[in-house]
Amino acid sequence: MNTHFMKHLECVLCKKTYPIGAYFTCPSCGEKGILDVVYDYETIKKFMTKDTLKQDDDHSMFRYRYLLPVQTDHMKDMLKIGWTPFYRAHRLETYLGLRKLFIKDESVNPSGSLKDRASAIAVLQAIDQGVNAVSCSSTGNAASSLACHAARMGIPAYIFVPKRAPIGKVNQLLLYGAHVTLVDGDYNQTYQLSKEAIEHFGWYNRNAAVNPYLVEGKKTVGYEIFEQKDFRPTDWIAVSVGDGCTIAGIYKAIYDFKKLGLIHKIPKLLGVQSEGCAPFVEAYLSQSPLKKAEEHTIADSIAVGVPRNPIKAIHAVEKTHGAWIAVPDEKILEAMRLLGTHEGLCAEPASAAALAGIKEALKQGIIKPSESVVMIHTGHGLKDPVNAQKAVGSPPLCSPELNAFIKQHESLKETPHD
Repeated sequence: MNTHFMKHLECVLCKKTYPIGAYFTCPSCGEKGILDVVYDYETIKKFMTKDTLKQDDDHSMFRYRYLLPVQTDHMKDMLKIGWTPFYRAHRLETYLGLRKLFIKDESVNPSGSLKDRASAIAVLQAIDQGVNAVSCSSTGNAASSLACHAARMGIPAYIFVPKRAPIGKVNQLLLYGAHVTLVDGDYNQTYQLSKEAIEHFGWYNRNAAVNPYLVEGKKTVGYEIFEQKDFRPTDWIAVSVGDGCTIAGIYKAIYDFKKLGLIHKIPKLLGVQSEGCAPFVEAYLSQSPLKKAEEHTIADSIAVGVPRNPIKAIHAVEKTHGAWIAVPDEKILEAMRLLGTHEGLCAEPASAAALAGIKEALKQGIIKPSESVVMIHTGHGLKDPVNAQKAVGSPPLCSPELNAFIKQHESLKETPHD
């Protein structure tokens, strides 16, 4: 592990510090005592500046190597992760009545989602530590990304997914050669089984909620947003939330770049959940502790009834003066269509939830029409073909004669955009 620029680990609850590599969670606080990596920012300032970044020709997440907990030896052998497209969404701006909307497109990462950033750290750490296999529980994207990068680096991957996992993601796992266990239970039960198996066999634990180093991979999407925006952050960044690790990573990116003097403005974070599984939103609105929620939503990637990284996620929204919001599944399906018809982007439900959240936040006055927003498009729509079909339906069937097509064409009214 690259320890040159890391100082120690710090518990988010009791603030005790521990040496790098000593633990995943705080021995005093238990599994809720998630640890955070603390960096030597004064030293990093000597190596990473706006000028050095402009001159760096490594257009991947590893351009931020001074702020990552891995050795550099094997980075060059990895698939290209990061430095994903950053688009201005002109047509959606007009539709929403928003001054500026940008989309960070994580669907072009090797396995099709933002989760590649965390999985890269897991695989590289496993190699650094000489661990012979990697493992995680997942509703799909974390698992497929881990299987992808483990396959690239020749490491066995043991994956646990709940039986409701979309067939597209399960097929992806099998194509990468992962050892897949389909668990007859919900995500919480799947997580518990993976935890026990990992401890029993000694595999590297890629479960991002308890592994403090994986947020360090996810935060690189925030670095890229700031750099691609010329270090001038937007007013808001909107992201869908399940366990809470991604929104925690965005906040870590804000914190790191602020400490390094690379940005001065702090964007507000909008955490979006589905109404069918919204433990963070329910706790936020009721001003009460987080409670277990049901997992009834098409947005499988954020259907986490018992979030494992609640403290960092809650802090991320609080410290940026952001907000939490929940949207119904029908609005998520609508957002999938909007992203496709207005911007040419194919999004899975969990990803489209961020756009549905922006629309609802505008309606509630949380986001003002005069403000600027980044939506993080976290995963490709083809990972979940069943729900993609729910969003758009099926095309009409036509016999193979021109007259039949003309008759059908004339009988069909032009379908307006949402």
